[in-house]
Amino acid sequence: MIRTAWPYLALMLLAAGLFPALERRYGWRGFAVLPPIVLTYLLVTALAAAGLWQITPEIREVQSMLTTRLVPALLFLLMINCDLRAIIALGPRVLAVFACTTASLFVAFIATWLLFRHALPNEGWQPLAALSGSWVGGTANMVAVKQSIDMPDSLLAMSLLTDALCYSMWVVVLFSIARLAPAFNAWTRARSSAELTVEAAAPAGATTPDAVLLWCGSALLVAFAAAMIAARLPATGMVSATTWTILLATIAGLVVAHTPLARFPGASPISGALLILVVAVLASQSNFEGIASAPLYLACGVTIIGVHALLLALAARAFHFDLYLCGICSLAHIGGVAATPILAASYSRALAPVGVLLALLGYILGTGFGLLVAGILSRLALA
Repeated sequence: MIRTAWPYLALMLLAAGLFPALERRYGWRGFAVLPPIVLTYLLVTALAAAGLWQITPEIREVQSMLTTRLVPALLFLLMINCDLRAIIALGPRVLAVFACTTASLFVAFIATWLLFRHALPNEGWQPLAALSGSWVGGTANMVAVKQSIDMPDSLLAMSLLTDALCYSMWVVVLFSIARLAPAFNAWTRARSSAELTVEAAAPAGATTPDAVLLWCGSALLVAFAAAMIAARLPATGMVSATTWTILLATIAGLVVAHTPLARFPGASPISGALLILVVAVLASQSNFEGIASAPLYLACGVTIIGVHALLLALAARAFHFDLYLCGICSLAHIGGVAATPILAASYSRALAPVGVLLALLGYILGTGFGLLVAGILSRLALA
């Protein structure tokens, strides 16, 4: 049994790298249903439940330090590749579809909580709030919301499983509806966006050892500075010092994204590695307690997507949006930057950069959206 920090940290690093390495090496189809990040969470949770390590004061201190420092550092690095000027250059039509998609998800989360509130436990709003951060941004936003609202680690499995399974179902739907575009566009009286083009960003280049060290050092320094400033800012019920730290780190990343430093390679792969490490550390603090509630959360996820799809279709009818942009914006929210350009390219190669930029916009807004949903759900839970 592990009782000290170093073997514990070594095990977390190995677990975090295992499934991404298997996906890169073999590309098994099962990873399309359960992504490496979800499998990592389940593996580490199972090891924790099996008692492979004991939560000693030393290990507890390491867990707290890693989650406190790595989450804002992670968000800082994720923002480096977000160019707000390029997103604004997409034009009002694309941004209008994105805004309607965000609004439809907001209504869907609130309506779903009202529908299922009596079937879920008292703290059942928390996994939905964390999920809302992911379904506008990504897993990093989910973790940021989870940390901000002090959601128990044991409930993170509900958010991750609902995210993975419902997302996989929705991806299949979005890929299969491309042939319906002419009929859908005729119904909404919209022109196809297949001819829309956006200039893609230049390749960042290979990640070198010096880049890894410089970006890691910068990210940790930003996380430390954000925590120092946050400690001096006013805190409320929903805006804690942790929330301020996360928001300040996000803003710092957006600022750096518009400086020459953003052209320095390495931020993206490092943030990907940090993300799965953070998830592994969070999983190491949890177990399968409450897993019996998983079917209810999956039902919530399906309901959220159903309401979102209906509202987005009605908005497309009202504002003359075409199917391609609706599908891309939907997956930019629910899927993120990895899957969205693939879907966009399957519709039209010219739309792939649009998918990238919209998914990055979702990363920017995800944490704020999740905190807004969390504030409303927490009040409804007390009503």
